[in-house]
Amino acid sequence: MKVSENLERVQKNIDAACKRSGRKSEEVNVVAVTKYVTTERASEAFEAGLTHFGENRDEGLLNKWEVLKDRPNWHFIGTLQSKKVKNIIDKVSYIHSLDRLSLAKEIHKRSDKPVSCFVQVNVSGEESKHGLSPNELKDFIIQLKEYPNIKVIGLMTMAPHTEDEVFLRKCFRKLKRLQEEMSQLNFPHAPCTELSMGMSNDYMLAIEEGATFIRIGTALVGND
Repeated sequence: MKVSENLERVQKNIDAACKRSGRKSEEVNVVAVTKYVTTERASEAFEAGLTHFGENRDEGLLNKWEVLKDRPNWHFIGTLQSKKVKNIIDKVSYIHSLDRLSLAKEIHKRSDKPVSCFVQVNVSGEESKHGLSPNELKDFIIQLKEYPNIKVIGLMTMAPHTEDEVFLRKCFRKLKRLQEEMSQLNFPHAPCTELSMGMSNDYMLAIEEGATFIRIGTALVGND
């Protein structure tokens, strides 16, 4: 199916979720996750009007960068090894997976300007998930003040892959509550106004619970 057709369907779902939760559709940014598709499919997505693209490996990002350059806003959404930062730092607008000081230090060292970062939080408590525990979050954000090239614009989580809507909402609400708590601290380096949560299977729930960035692959561009 054409990306433009998928986008039309996804946008209708976004509009409906926003209407149900009393929000404006403009508050929700769609990140097209292109990690499993070809550069041709990514180019089709850009032509369809998508302007935020997400990759989770440096090789994938660099391959698509060769074709699309800086026309989209590039998001690094996967676990980022410190040694890989130098490969992508001058190409990305957002990093969604900041979860340790060693990574913050490398981002700060390699970038010549502040980088918009989401701190990854493991709200579900799953051992297989990366991210800080909620109890570690405040101290971590305070420590990030030492790295002026880190700007904490918000929080990110990877929700469990489950059909349990009640549990998913619980996870999303927990992240929203943490985001509000961090925002109220009024740290200049960490405005923390954004929420990156929700993927193809649960983005409507995430929107209803406050997501401002949703990361959608399969429902938009497919996975092959």
